[in-house]
Amino acid sequence: MFWQKDLETMPRPKLEELQLERLRWIVDYCIRNVPFYAKRLGEAGVTAEKIKTLSDIQYIPYTNKTDIRDNYPNGLFAVPMSKIVRIHASSGTTGKPTVVGYTKNDLNNWADQIARLATAVGVTAEDVFQISFGYGLFTGALGLHYGLERIGCAVIPASAGNTQKQLMMLRDMKVTGLVSTPSYALYMSECALEGSEPMSDYHLRIGLFGSEGCTPEMRSQIEKNWGLFATDNYGLSELMGPGVSGECEKRQGLHIAEDHYYPEIIDPVTLQPKAPGEQGELVVTTLTKEGFPMLRYRTKDISRLNYEPCACGRTHCRMDKVTGRTDDMLKIRGVNVFPSQVESVLIGMEHIGPHYQLVVRREGFADTLEVKVELINGELLESYSELEKLQRKIHDQLKSILGIETKISLVEPKTLERFQGKAKRILDLRGENSLK
Repeated sequence: MFWQKDLETMPRPKLEELQLERLRWIVDYCIRNVPFYAKRLGEAGVTAEKIKTLSDIQYIPYTNKTDIRDNYPNGLFAVPMSKIVRIHASSGTTGKPTVVGYTKNDLNNWADQIARLATAVGVTAEDVFQISFGYGLFTGALGLHYGLERIGCAVIPASAGNTQKQLMMLRDMKVTGLVSTPSYALYMSECALEGSEPMSDYHLRIGLFGSEGCTPEMRSQIEKNWGLFATDNYGLSELMGPGVSGECEKRQGLHIAEDHYYPEIIDPVTLQPKAPGEQGELVVTTLTKEGFPMLRYRTKDISRLNYEPCACGRTHCRMDKVTGRTDDMLKIRGVNVFPSQVESVLIGMEHIGPHYQLVVRREGFADTLEVKVELINGELLESYSELEKLQRKIHDQLKSILGIETKISLVEPKTLERFQGKAKRILDLRGENSLK
Protein backbone atom coordinates (compact mmCIF):
# COMPACT_ATOMS: atom_id res chain seq x y z
CA MET A 1 0.00 0.00 0.00
CA PHE A 2 1.20 3.50 -0.83
CA TRP A 3 0.21 7.01 0.16
CA GLN A 4 2.16 8.87 -2.56
CA LYS A 5 3.14 6.05 -4.88
CA ASP A 6 4.75 8.18 -7.61
CA LEU A 7 7.12 9.74 -5.09
CA GLU A 8 7.74 6.59 -3.04
CA THR A 9 8.64 4.49 -6.11
CA MET A 10 10.48 7.15 -8.10
CA PRO A 11 13.39 5.66 -10.11
CA ARG A 12 16.70 6.30 -8.33
CA PRO A 13 18.20 8.61 -11.01
CA LYS A 14 15.07 10.76 -11.02
CA LEU A 15 14.99 10.84 -7.22
CA GLU A 16 18.61 12.01 -7.11
CA GLU A 17 17.83 14.73 -9.65
CA LEU A 18 15.06 15.95 -7.35
CA GLN A 19 17.38 15.81 -4.33
CA LEU A 20 20.04 17.85 -6.13
CA GLU A 21 17.49 20.46 -7.15
CA ARG A 22 16.18 20.71 -3.60
CA LEU A 23 19.67 20.71 -2.07
CA ARG A 24 20.59 23.74 -4.17
CA TRP A 25 17.32 25.38 -3.17
CA ILE A 26 17.79 24.79 0.56
CA VAL A 27 21.38 26.11 0.48
CA ASP A 28 20.25 29.29 -1.25
CA TYR A 29 17.23 29.53 1.08
CA CYS A 30 19.45 29.28 4.16
CA ILE A 31 21.90 31.88 2.86
CA ARG A 32 19.06 34.32 2.19
CA ASN A 33 17.07 33.74 5.36
CA VAL A 34 19.26 32.45 8.22
CA PRO A 35 22.18 34.73 9.25
CA PHE A 36 23.88 31.82 11.04
CA TYR A 37 24.02 29.81 7.82
CA ALA A 38 24.85 32.82 5.67
CA LYS A 39 27.97 33.37 7.79
CA ARG A 40 28.96 29.73 8.05
CA LEU A 41 28.44 28.92 4.37
CA GLY A 42 30.17 32.14 3.38
CA GLU A 43 33.23 31.18 5.42
CA ALA A 44 33.22 27.76 3.75
CA GLY A 45 32.84 29.28 0.28
CA VAL A 46 29.64 27.36 -0.39
CA THR A 47 26.87 28.73 -2.61
CA ALA A 48 23.99 27.04 -4.39
CA GLU A 49 25.77 27.52 -7.71
CA LYS A 50 28.78 25.54 -6.44
CA ILE A 51 26.63 22.50 -5.64
CA LYS A 52 27.08 20.63 -8.94
CA THR A 53 26.51 17.08 -7.67
CA LEU A 54 25.06 15.51 -4.53
CA SER A 55 28.60 14.64 -3.40
CA ASP A 56 29.29 18.37 -3.13
CA ILE A 57 27.30 18.31 0.09
CA GLN A 58 30.62 17.37 1.72
CA TYR A 59 31.69 21.02 1.50
CA ILE A 60 28.79 22.17 3.69
CA PRO A 61 29.79 22.42 7.38
CA TYR A 62 27.98 20.22 9.88
CA THR A 63 25.28 21.53 12.20
CA ASN A 64 24.99 20.16 15.73
CA LYS A 65 22.77 20.60 18.78
CA THR A 66 25.17 23.15 20.29
CA ASP A 67 24.58 25.42 17.28
CA ILE A 68 20.85 25.26 17.94
CA ARG A 69 21.20 25.98 21.64
CA ASP A 70 23.61 28.84 20.97
CA ASN A 71 20.91 30.43 18.82
CA TYR A 72 18.09 29.86 21.32
CA PRO A 73 15.20 30.45 21.03
CA ASN A 74 14.59 31.22 17.35
CA GLY A 75 17.88 32.39 15.87
CA LEU A 76 17.82 29.59 13.28
CA PHE A 77 14.26 30.23 12.12
CA ALA A 78 14.17 31.09 8.42
CA VAL A 79 10.85 32.94 8.50
CA PRO A 80 9.37 35.64 10.78
CA MET A 81 7.10 34.52 13.61
CA SER A 82 4.10 35.71 11.58
CA LYS A 83 4.78 32.75 9.26
CA ILE A 84 5.29 30.21 12.07
CA VAL A 85 2.13 28.30 12.98
CA ARG A 86 3.55 25.67 15.39
CA ILE A 87 6.45 25.49 17.84
CA HIS A 88 7.88 22.34 19.37
CA ALA A 89 10.93 21.76 21.52
CA SER A 90 13.18 18.85 22.39
CA SER A 91 12.45 16.70 25.43
CA GLY A 92 15.98 17.04 26.78
CA THR A 93 16.30 17.49 30.54
CA THR A 94 19.58 19.42 30.63
CA GLY A 95 20.43 22.82 29.26
CA LYS A 96 18.20 24.89 27.04
CA PRO A 97 15.78 23.00 24.81
CA THR A 98 16.13 22.94 21.05
CA VAL A 99 13.19 25.00 19.80
CA VAL A 100 11.84 24.31 16.30
CA GLY A 101 9.25 26.15 14.24
CA TYR A 102 6.89 25.04 11.47
CA THR A 103 5.15 26.85 8.64
CA LYS A 104 1.80 25.69 7.24
CA ASN A 105 3.63 23.99 4.40
CA ASP A 106 5.91 22.19 6.89
CA LEU A 107 2.89 20.78 8.73
CA ASN A 108 1.36 19.70 5.43
CA ASN A 109 4.53 17.85 4.42
CA TRP A 110 4.82 16.35 7.89
CA ALA A 111 1.31 14.90 7.77
CA ASP A 112 2.08 13.30 4.40
CA GLN A 113 5.30 11.78 5.72
CA ILE A 114 3.41 10.17 8.61
CA ALA A 115 0.64 9.02 6.26
CA ARG A 116 3.31 7.34 4.11
CA LEU A 117 4.87 5.28 6.90
CA ALA A 118 1.50 4.35 8.38
CA THR A 119 0.04 3.30 5.02
CA ALA A 120 3.22 1.30 4.35
CA VAL A 121 2.34 -1.06 7.23
CA GLY A 122 -1.32 -1.42 6.33
CA VAL A 123 -3.03 1.41 8.21
CA THR A 124 -6.34 2.44 6.60
CA ALA A 125 -9.17 4.86 7.28
CA GLU A 126 -10.95 2.02 9.08
CA ASP A 127 -8.40 1.99 11.92
CA VAL A 128 -8.89 3.52 15.35
CA PHE A 129 -5.61 4.72 16.84
CA GLN A 130 -4.81 5.51 20.45
CA ILE A 131 -1.85 7.85 20.90
CA SER A 132 -0.14 7.19 24.22
CA PHE A 133 2.72 9.62 23.71
CA GLY A 134 2.71 12.65 25.97
CA TYR A 135 1.16 15.66 24.23
CA GLY A 136 2.94 19.01 24.50
CA LEU A 137 6.24 20.36 23.18
CA PHE A 138 7.33 16.81 22.26
CA THR A 139 6.83 16.23 18.51
CA GLY A 140 5.79 12.59 18.68
CA ALA A 141 2.14 12.84 19.67
CA LEU A 142 0.98 15.67 17.42
CA GLY A 143 3.15 14.47 14.54
CA LEU A 144 1.50 11.04 14.46
CA HIS A 145 -1.89 12.55 15.30
CA TYR A 146 -2.24 14.72 12.20
CA GLY A 147 -0.70 12.15 9.87
CA LEU A 148 -3.14 9.45 10.99
CA GLU A 149 -6.04 11.86 10.70
CA ARG A 150 -4.94 12.63 7.15
CA ILE A 151 -5.41 8.96 6.28
CA GLY A 152 -8.87 9.11 7.84
CA CYS A 153 -8.22 7.19 11.06
CA ALA A 154 -10.17 7.95 14.21
CA VAL A 155 -7.58 9.22 16.69
CA ILE A 156 -7.82 9.07 20.48
CA PRO A 157 -5.34 11.57 22.02
CA ALA A 158 -4.94 9.60 25.26
CA SER A 159 -1.49 11.05 26.04
CA ALA A 160 0.78 9.19 28.50
CA GLY A 161 -0.04 7.90 31.96
CA ASN A 162 -3.17 6.62 33.72
CA THR A 163 -2.54 3.15 32.38
CA GLN A 164 -5.77 1.57 33.60
CA LYS A 165 -7.80 4.22 31.79
CA GLN A 166 -5.66 3.64 28.69
CA LEU A 167 -6.50 -0.07 28.82
CA MET A 168 -10.20 0.69 29.29
CA MET A 169 -10.17 2.89 26.18
CA LEU A 170 -8.34 0.24 24.18
CA ARG A 171 -11.08 -2.25 25.04
CA ASP A 172 -14.18 -0.07 24.91
CA MET A 173 -13.29 1.83 21.71
CA LYS A 174 -12.04 -1.35 19.99
CA VAL A 175 -8.75 0.38 19.24
CA THR A 176 -6.80 -1.28 16.40
CA GLY A 177 -3.62 0.81 16.45
CA LEU A 178 -1.33 1.97 19.25
CA VAL A 179 1.23 4.78 19.19
CA SER A 180 3.67 4.85 22.12
CA THR A 181 7.23 4.17 23.14
CA PRO A 182 8.13 0.47 22.95
CA SER A 183 8.79 0.35 26.69
CA TYR A 184 5.34 1.79 27.51
CA ALA A 185 3.65 -0.58 25.05
CA LEU A 186 5.37 -3.44 26.85
CA TYR A 187 4.36 -2.12 30.26
CA MET A 188 0.74 -1.68 29.14
CA SER A 189 0.71 -5.25 27.85
CA GLU A 190 1.95 -6.54 31.21
CA CYS A 191 -0.85 -4.66 32.97
CA ALA A 192 -3.39 -6.04 30.50
CA LEU A 193 -2.17 -9.61 31.00
CA GLU A 194 -2.41 -9.20 34.77
CA GLY A 195 -5.88 -7.63 34.58
CA SER A 196 -9.22 -9.34 35.06
CA GLU A 197 -10.41 -8.70 31.48
CA PRO A 198 -9.51 -11.34 28.89
CA MET A 199 -7.02 -10.42 26.18
CA SER A 200 -9.74 -11.21 23.64
CA ASP A 201 -11.34 -7.88 24.69
CA TYR A 202 -8.43 -6.09 22.97
CA HIS A 203 -8.40 -5.58 19.20
CA LEU A 204 -4.93 -4.15 18.55
CA ARG A 205 -3.41 -5.16 15.21
CA ILE A 206 -0.74 -2.50 14.51
CA GLY A 207 1.75 -0.71 16.72
CA LEU A 208 3.58 2.41 15.51
CA PHE A 209 6.38 2.69 18.04
CA GLY A 210 9.18 5.22 18.30
CA SER A 211 10.96 7.86 20.41
CA GLU A 212 13.40 5.28 21.79
CA GLY A 213 15.30 2.25 20.64
CA CYS A 214 13.62 -1.15 20.41
CA THR A 215 15.59 -4.34 20.00
CA PRO A 216 14.15 -7.22 17.95
CA GLU A 217 13.80 -9.13 21.23
CA MET A 218 11.68 -6.41 22.83
CA ARG A 219 9.56 -6.11 19.69
CA SER A 220 8.90 -9.86 19.70
CA GLN A 221 7.79 -9.66 23.33
CA ILE A 222 5.41 -6.78 22.57
CA GLU A 223 3.95 -8.67 19.60
CA LYS A 224 3.54 -11.82 21.67
CA ASN A 225 1.81 -9.99 24.52
CA TRP A 226 -0.53 -7.86 22.39
CA GLY A 227 -0.91 -10.02 19.29
CA LEU A 228 -0.14 -7.07 17.01
CA PHE A 229 2.29 -6.20 14.21
CA ALA A 230 4.90 -3.86 15.69
CA THR A 231 6.73 -1.35 13.50
CA ASP A 232 9.40 1.23 14.10
CA ASN A 233 9.58 4.80 12.87
CA TYR A 234 12.28 7.42 13.29
CA GLY A 235 12.56 11.15 13.56
CA LEU A 236 14.07 14.03 15.50
CA SER A 237 12.56 17.33 16.58
CA GLU A 238 15.46 19.10 14.90
CA LEU A 239 14.54 17.59 11.54
CA MET A 240 10.74 17.52 11.75
CA GLY A 241 9.70 14.90 14.28
CA PRO A 242 8.52 11.35 13.51
CA GLY A 243 8.20 10.66 9.81
CA VAL A 244 11.81 11.00 8.70
CA SER A 245 11.74 7.25 8.12
CA GLY A 246 9.58 4.24 8.85
CA GLU A 247 9.26 0.54 8.21
CA CYS A 248 7.06 -1.06 5.58
CA GLU A 249 5.33 -4.42 5.94
CA LYS A 250 8.57 -6.18 4.91
CA ARG A 251 10.40 -4.72 7.95
CA GLN A 252 13.76 -4.77 6.17
CA GLY A 253 14.84 -1.32 7.32
CA LEU A 254 13.24 2.09 7.72
CA HIS A 255 12.47 3.90 4.45
CA ILE A 256 13.77 7.48 4.57
CA ALA A 257 11.57 10.08 2.88
CA GLU A 258 14.43 11.02 0.56
CA ASP A 259 12.47 13.65 -1.31
CA HIS A 260 12.40 15.58 1.99
CA TYR A 261 15.68 14.50 3.63
CA TYR A 262 19.17 13.80 2.34
CA PRO A 263 20.92 11.21 4.56
CA GLU A 264 24.63 10.52 5.01
CA ILE A 265 26.66 8.18 7.19
CA ILE A 266 29.93 9.52 8.62
CA ASP A 267 32.64 8.36 10.97
CA PRO A 268 31.76 10.11 14.26
CA VAL A 269 35.43 10.61 15.10
CA THR A 270 37.03 11.63 11.79
CA LEU A 271 33.77 13.10 10.38
CA GLN A 272 34.62 11.55 7.02
CA PRO A 273 31.87 9.97 4.86
CA LYS A 274 31.42 6.22 5.13
CA ALA A 275 30.73 4.01 2.13
CA PRO A 276 27.17 2.79 1.48
CA GLY A 277 26.42 -0.12 3.78
CA GLU A 278 28.97 0.88 6.41
CA GLN A 279 27.87 1.73 9.92
CA GLY A 280 28.40 5.17 11.38
CA GLU A 281 26.65 8.33 12.55
CA LEU A 282 23.59 9.43 10.65
CA VAL A 283 23.71 12.98 9.25
CA VAL A 284 20.59 14.50 7.69
CA THR A 285 19.89 17.61 5.60
CA THR A 286 16.30 18.82 5.31
CA LEU A 287 15.40 19.51 1.68
CA THR A 288 11.97 21.11 2.03
CA LYS A 289 11.75 22.49 5.58
CA GLU A 290 10.79 26.19 5.57
CA GLY A 291 10.51 27.21 9.21
CA PHE A 292 13.62 25.56 10.60
CA PRO A 293 15.94 24.22 7.88
CA MET A 294 18.88 22.03 8.90
CA LEU A 295 22.06 21.54 6.86
CA ARG A 296 24.01 18.35 7.59
CA TYR A 297 22.62 17.88 11.08
CA ARG A 298 24.60 15.40 13.18
CA THR A 299 21.94 13.20 14.76
CA LYS A 300 24.40 11.24 16.98
CA ASP A 301 22.40 8.11 16.04
CA ILE A 302 24.29 5.07 14.81
CA SER A 303 22.90 3.32 11.75
CA ARG A 304 23.71 2.30 8.16
CA LEU A 305 22.04 2.91 4.80
CA ASN A 306 20.85 0.41 2.21
CA TYR A 307 20.19 1.78 -1.28
CA GLU A 308 18.85 -1.44 -2.80
CA PRO A 309 15.17 -1.24 -3.84
CA CYS A 310 12.89 -2.88 -1.28
CA ALA A 311 10.67 -5.86 -2.06
CA CYS A 312 7.71 -3.60 -1.25
CA GLY A 313 8.45 -1.54 -4.38
CA ARG A 314 9.76 1.57 -2.62
CA THR A 315 13.00 2.98 -4.00
CA HIS A 316 13.96 5.35 -1.17
CA CYS A 317 16.93 4.14 0.80
CA ARG A 318 16.48 2.29 4.07
CA MET A 319 18.26 2.91 7.32
CA ASP A 320 18.91 0.20 9.89
CA LYS A 321 17.17 0.48 13.22
CA VAL A 322 19.33 2.76 15.33
CA THR A 323 21.66 0.60 17.43
CA GLY A 324 22.64 3.38 19.81
CA ARG A 325 23.75 6.97 20.09
CA THR A 326 27.27 8.25 20.18
CA ASP A 327 26.32 10.27 23.28
CA ASP A 328 24.51 7.30 24.95
CA MET A 329 27.42 4.96 24.42
CA LEU A 330 29.11 3.86 27.62
CA LYS A 331 32.87 3.49 27.66
CA ILE A 332 33.68 0.77 30.19
CA ARG A 333 37.37 -0.06 30.52
CA GLY A 334 37.97 0.89 26.90
CA VAL A 335 34.98 -1.07 25.57
CA ASN A 336 31.99 0.59 23.88
CA VAL A 337 28.74 -0.58 25.46
CA PHE A 338 25.22 0.23 24.24
CA PRO A 339 22.05 -0.46 26.25
CA SER A 340 20.61 -2.24 23.19
CA GLN A 341 23.34 -4.89 23.48
CA VAL A 342 22.33 -5.65 27.04
CA GLU A 343 18.64 -5.64 26.15
CA SER A 344 19.14 -8.14 23.34
CA VAL A 345 20.48 -10.63 25.90
CA LEU A 346 17.85 -10.04 28.57
CA ILE A 347 14.59 -9.84 26.61
CA GLY A 348 12.87 -13.20 26.45
CA MET A 349 15.21 -14.93 28.91
CA GLU A 350 13.38 -17.30 31.23
CA HIS A 351 12.53 -16.05 34.75
CA ILE A 352 13.35 -12.38 34.13
CA GLY A 353 11.24 -9.45 32.98
CA PRO A 354 12.00 -6.88 30.27
CA HIS A 355 12.96 -4.12 32.70
CA TYR A 356 16.59 -3.46 33.57
CA GLN A 357 18.99 -0.73 34.69
CA LEU A 358 22.68 -0.19 33.99
CA VAL A 359 24.63 1.30 36.88
CA VAL A 360 28.14 2.56 36.12
CA ARG A 361 30.58 3.30 38.94
CA ARG A 362 34.24 4.12 39.30
CA GLU A 363 36.00 2.01 41.89
CA GLY A 364 39.57 3.13 42.36
CA PHE A 365 40.78 3.81 38.84
CA ALA A 366 38.52 1.31 37.07
CA ASP A 367 34.94 1.58 35.79
CA THR A 368 32.45 -1.11 36.75
CA LEU A 369 29.09 -2.02 35.24
CA GLU A 370 26.24 -3.41 37.31
CA VAL A 371 23.21 -4.77 35.47
CA LYS A 372 20.06 -4.78 37.58
CA VAL A 373 17.53 -7.26 36.27
CA GLU A 374 13.96 -7.73 37.47
CA LEU A 375 12.63 -11.18 38.24
CA ILE A 376 9.20 -12.25 37.06
CA ASN A 377 8.55 -14.42 40.11
CA GLY A 378 9.77 -13.22 43.51
CA GLU A 379 9.71 -16.77 44.87
CA LEU A 380 12.91 -17.42 42.98
CA LEU A 381 14.67 -15.21 45.53
CA GLU A 382 14.15 -17.99 48.07
CA SER A 383 16.26 -20.44 46.07
CA TYR A 384 19.92 -19.47 46.26
CA SER A 385 21.02 -22.18 43.86
CA GLU A 386 18.50 -21.11 41.20
CA LEU A 387 19.44 -17.45 41.63
CA GLU A 388 23.12 -18.25 41.29
CA LYS A 389 22.45 -20.33 38.19
CA LEU A 390 20.44 -17.51 36.58
CA GLN A 391 23.03 -14.88 37.50
CA ARG A 392 25.79 -16.97 35.96
CA LYS A 393 23.77 -17.47 32.76
CA ILE A 394 23.16 -13.73 32.36
CA HIS A 395 26.77 -12.92 33.26
CA ASP A 396 28.21 -15.36 30.74
CA GLN A 397 25.97 -14.24 27.88
CA LEU A 398 26.70 -10.56 28.55
CA LYS A 399 30.43 -11.25 28.70
CA SER A 400 30.20 -13.01 25.35
CA ILE A 401 28.41 -10.01 23.81
CA LEU A 402 30.18 -7.13 25.58
CA GLY A 403 33.59 -8.62 26.21
CA ILE A 404 33.77 -7.27 29.78
CA GLU A 405 32.88 -8.41 33.29
CA THR A 406 29.57 -7.26 34.73
CA LYS A 407 27.93 -7.55 38.14
CA ILE A 408 24.43 -9.04 37.85
CA SER A 409 21.88 -8.02 40.48
CA LEU A 410 18.52 -9.78 40.46
CA VAL A 411 15.80 -7.66 42.05
CA GLU A 412 12.22 -8.32 43.11
CA PRO A 413 9.36 -8.01 40.60
CA LYS A 414 8.07 -4.49 39.88
CA THR A 415 10.86 -2.72 41.77
CA LEU A 416 12.58 -1.05 38.81
CA GLU A 417 11.10 2.21 37.58
CA ARG A 418 8.59 2.13 34.70
CA PHE A 419 8.58 4.88 32.10
CA GLN A 420 5.64 6.36 30.19
CA GLY A 421 7.99 8.31 27.92
CA LYS A 422 11.53 7.45 26.93
CA ALA A 423 13.01 4.76 29.15
CA LYS A 424 16.06 5.86 31.15
CA ARG A 425 18.20 2.78 31.49
CA ILE A 426 21.55 4.25 32.53
CA LEU A 427 22.56 5.47 35.99
CA ASP A 428 26.10 6.82 35.66
CA LEU A 429 27.62 7.38 39.11
CA ARG A 430 31.20 7.85 37.98
CA GLY A 431 31.12 11.57 38.70
CA GLU A 432 29.94 10.93 42.25
CA ASN A 433 32.47 8.21 42.99
CA SER A 434 35.50 9.42 41.06
CA LEU A 435 37.00 11.16 44.11
CA LYS A 436 36.24 8.37 46.58
